[in-house]
Amino acid sequence: MQKRARLVLICSLVLAGCSANPLLPEARAVRIVTSEPAGCEYLGEVTGNQGNFFTGDFTSNANLETGARNGMKNEAARLGANTVQILTSRAGETGSMSISNGSGSGHVAETNVTYSGIAYKCPGR
Repeated sequence: MQKRARLVLICSLVLAGCSANPLLPEARAVRIVTSEPAGCEYLGEVTGNQGNFFTGDFTSNANLETGARNGMKNEAARLGANTVQILTSRAGETGSMSISNGSGSGHVAETNVTYSGIAYKCPGR
């Protein structure tokens, strides 16, 4: 019975790692822009990420990107920002390779995404 409980716990943790980071209600109003917004107050740098070498291979690319974006918007909202200028986006890949009898095979997958940006408080938003 304990083996079954451990298996259920492990499966639950893996599946939880496959969904995107949730967006906080106060972060729904945070908009993302690609250039510096005019007339806004600088509040700080923010980062959001989703995935790792273990759960990333089981998480869709869309959920990796959505989770990273949600994380960045959540952090901006905690600073009181309503706008984030995105600076960088990075995707990491993890792979494996095996060689047997002179031939090889491998697998590479996107396993994490990180966004970084600058949080601003813009008037009229």
